Amino acid sequence: MDVLDWSGDRALPEEIAARLTRSIEIAQLVESDTLQQSLVGGSLCWKSLKRKLVEAAAYSLGNVLLIGETGTGKEQIARAIHKLSKRAGKPELVVVDCTVLSPELSGSELFGHERGAFTGAITERDGAFALANGGSLFLDEIGELPLQLQAQLLRVIQERTYKRVGGNVWNRTEFRLICASNRDLEKLVAEGGFRGDLYYRIADWVIKPPPLRERRADILPLARHFLTAASGDAVAPEIEPALADYLVSRDYPGNVRDLRRLVMRLHSRHVGKGPITIGALPLDDRPVGGRPPEPFGEPGFLLAIQHAFDHGIGLKEIGRAVSNAAINLSLEQERGNLQRAARRLGITDRALQLRRAGHGQAAVAGARHAATENP
Repeated sequence: MDVLDWSGDRALPEEIAARLTRSIEIAQLVESDTLQQSLVGGSLCWKSLKRKLVEAAAYSLGNVLLIGETGTGKEQIARAIHKLSKRAGKPELVVVDCTVLSPELSGSELFGHERGAFTGAITERDGAFALANGGSLFLDEIGELPLQLQAQLLRVIQERTYKRVGGNVWNRTEFRLICASNRDLEKLVAEGGFRGDLYYRIADWVIKPPPLRERRADILPLARHFLTAASGDAVAPEIEPALADYLVSRDYPGNVRDLRRLVMRLHSRHVGKGPITIGALPLDDRPVGGRPPEPFGEPGFLLAIQHAFDHGIGLKEIGRAVSNAAINLSLEQERGNLQRAARRLGITDRALQLRRAGHGQAAVAGARHAATENP
């Protein structure tokens, strides 16, 4: 939602046109091949993330901090930001894994060194900040850096200047900085484990990719994406409904990385030209008794109902909205195939057609009612 002040003699039509133009541009970038191929998924929370990503990458030069659980796609998001950035002058994203930086070698890795700066420095060397000049630098798991190394980053991040180890000359570098952590850095700042001055330098934009359990609607599209990649030039096999249900209900402690691992194992075990069946599940991935996770206990589902209550929406409208969402989701997951979508919903093809027709008529009636109330 956007709000404009109508008072005064401001050029309001021009402002409205500018904001609409920006909104259309963002929507086009969200639907672009760059994002659709690298950040697979169409759930509401994932679309919201991609929109914020586009705003940060394409319309600002600010530093971006990605906070999320392991396996939620932080590096993929960083690469997408680099491709959309105004500082994508270099084709490759420079990546530094902060978990492997040691105090002894970090200076050379980050800033480079002059010849003879230390034993073994037989030639000069560029560090990550020099390599990222004109492009983007990704500091992965920055929350793992010890405080001593955190202090070394302050000047180069703030002023974009640095000295090589053993050098006396200040060098200039321009880059888009992207950092990531699976830890709560604000909490670390409060506990003294992460410098507050560094946090506020790297967190112009904070993007939090959701765990896979909060975007279950994306599980099957992701699974099909991984199958297509694994199949190469061959046609990717379909996923039978029983296996699809299992994939959607399963827990993924490692998030998208965990799902990819399972899909790769399913692909390697699949034989023949038919769909992948639940029998292709490796023994250690098969459910061991018990019931699958209860989907209606998911925080996102309960939060949506709470929002409905807050806006005065009653049970009838909530039920209709859930029904609509289930129909649309089943059709999307089954790629528009009415028979398979109806089977997933537990109804007949005819019933699905009638429900779709009924929803369409309800939408038209609602629009007519709104027009009557607000001529």
